[in-house]
Amino acid sequence: MDQQKLTGKAIKINLLDFQSPSMRAFHITWMTFFLCFFGWFGIAPLMPIVRKDLALTQAQVGNIIIASVSITIFARLVFGWLCDRLGPRICYTVLLVFGSFPVMLIGLSNSYESFLLFRLAIGVIGASFVITQYHTSVMFAPNIVGTANATVAGWGNMGGGVTLMVMPLIFAAFVGAGYIDADAWRYSMVIPGFALMIMGFVYYFFTQDTPEGNLSDLRKKDALYKAKKGDEKGSFLKACKDYRVWMLFLAYGACFGIEITIDNIATLYFVDNFKLGVKEAGIIAGTFGMMNIFARALGGIFGDKAGKKFGLKGRILILGAFLLLEGLGIMLFSTIHVLPWAIASMLLFALFLKMSNGATYSVVPFINKKAMGAVSGIVGAGGNVGAVLAGLLFRSNEISYRDSLFTIGIAVVGVAILSLVLGTMKKQEAVDHTEAIAEQELQAA
Repeated sequence: MDQQKLTGKAIKINLLDFQSPSMRAFHITWMTFFLCFFGWFGIAPLMPIVRKDLALTQAQVGNIIIASVSITIFARLVFGWLCDRLGPRICYTVLLVFGSFPVMLIGLSNSYESFLLFRLAIGVIGASFVITQYHTSVMFAPNIVGTANATVAGWGNMGGGVTLMVMPLIFAAFVGAGYIDADAWRYSMVIPGFALMIMGFVYYFFTQDTPEGNLSDLRKKDALYKAKKGDEKGSFLKACKDYRVWMLFLAYGACFGIEITIDNIATLYFVDNFKLGVKEAGIIAGTFGMMNIFARALGGIFGDKAGKKFGLKGRILILGAFLLLEGLGIMLFSTIHVLPWAIASMLLFALFLKMSNGATYSVVPFINKKAMGAVSGIVGAGGNVGAVLAGLLFRSNEISYRDSLFTIGIAVVGVAILSLVLGTMKKQEAVDHTEAIAEQELQAA
């Protein structure tokens, strides 16, 4: 079936296609997002060395971790807005090239204050998620856009787990080459920074904003694109006033925000509660991240199927159902004291958590087509807000990790119920979704 009829949006995912604009963007976006994790979290597995070298306290390390996540909230909002104005190609190029400098230069840090500033700057790279989702949203037709968004994000998120394994090897290579630890961690960060800069040029020269071409060219030739450019401010404000956007903001905080939190505390949880060694606990915690290979894509697939049959309401209801099962799973996990059952329950709630991630972004493209970047940015920022709020729970000495997880599970269930109530409202059968499905049928004709 021809993927470039009419609007040119792809109506299927052909993984062996590297020529069509949609599939070329598909492959380059997930690979770029994958590499962004090396820049964003590359320093994380080296923190024991950095802590010793810079004599950091536990409180300072905690502030550094929170700063790297919190700055992303604002970065995602800004780049979501910029995607509507400049297009994903320019936005990603700017983010990658300029984001590569603090990654490569963080090794110049000689104090807590300077390291914190570099870590803040590096956190901006987290905005890559919004650009990734925006680009696939404009490249794929409604019947497959949820699956495309979820697959690209899931494969990109795998970079987080791979980074934790690869960066210590890069560090070890520098140590093996004769560098002392204090120098090796600094030189190690040059590698991911250089990779990001190279990828910035790849993105600029090998992708385009839409199936029809780049926004700058289309706006010169087409009055419709000029009109879209002039209406951006109003569209952004309209997106901010839409309560559905903020519902998705909460939903993404309840799934992706919790994913980031679990990534940070899972090893400690298994060490403290099951008396495991760091290596064993790390392997078990790593299985949580490995679920991204397929689970997030499943969420997008189910979202698309529900959307095809029940419209936007179906997409929201499937998201609410996944969130509900995630929250109940977290509560169950927090109460289990037998290791095999704890692992099984962790993988169970991880499945629904990551499916919730995918289902969320199967809804996003249908909320406001004229401000898709703004919606993507606001919802993406919600994930980091959720991570910051959940992280504050685990900083308290008065609440155990088990109690914190149970509290988080209750909060997720609350968001799930709100989503399910929202999904039952007839108002959710938005015109945007009806028009999008009509567009799909025209392309398939």
